[in-house]
Amino acid sequence: MMQVNVPDPAYTSSERARANFRLAFTIALGFVALLWLIQMVNATLGLGLERFGVRPRIWRGLAGIVLAPLLHGDVGHLFANTVPLVVLITAMLHLYPNSALRVLPAIYLGPGVAVWLWGRASIHVGASGLVYGLLAYVFVAGTIRHDRRAIAASLLVCFLYGSLVWGVLPIQPAMSWETHLAAALIGSVSAVALRRLDIPPRRRYSWEDEADNADEEDEEDRHE
Repeated sequence: MMQVNVPDPAYTSSERARANFRLAFTIALGFVALLWLIQMVNATLGLGLERFGVRPRIWRGLAGIVLAPLLHGDVGHLFANTVPLVVLITAMLHLYPNSALRVLPAIYLGPGVAVWLWGRASIHVGASGLVYGLLAYVFVAGTIRHDRRAIAASLLVCFLYGSLVWGVLPIQPAMSWETHLAAALIGSVSAVALRRLDIPPRRRYSWEDEADNADEEDEEDRHE
């Protein structure tokens, strides 16, 4: 049976921790607001920005590696990504701030590179790669560290959007499953590679302190 580590309440309930959460949530909302602004401008002015998505093995399609996560095919596409992005970006920045400096660029750019090299001929757009990459990282990192906060955030997204698991399979032709799969793999590998970062102090129980004291006394007795 897996033991779930409970972070020290003095750490998680501190003013610094609450301030970090508010900052993470604000950044997540700001990023999602940017996506909605781009979508509204694109739809209102008929700019057709989707053409700047990733086009596999076409030189002009390289720009999509940077631009594709900011673009969506329609409002429904963006709406489906909105809540998962807010939850997962907040969880990533709040629970794993040091890892986020490495993971977010990898999850943002890596899937686009993979799709440009190996994806099927199409135009790939959308921030769902970020959703899959962050979900994989937060869930795998939480499982490895037995961190109930990360596991809870991942399960919340899976509960609200249970169909996400099918997004890594070539089932729906209109869905960029290549982006989803590449992002999930990058997130999972990153979680394993960075498993020693951002480990919060664990809550200690009285019986653990008593056991430590007993061990220290036994050690002193052996030296006498």
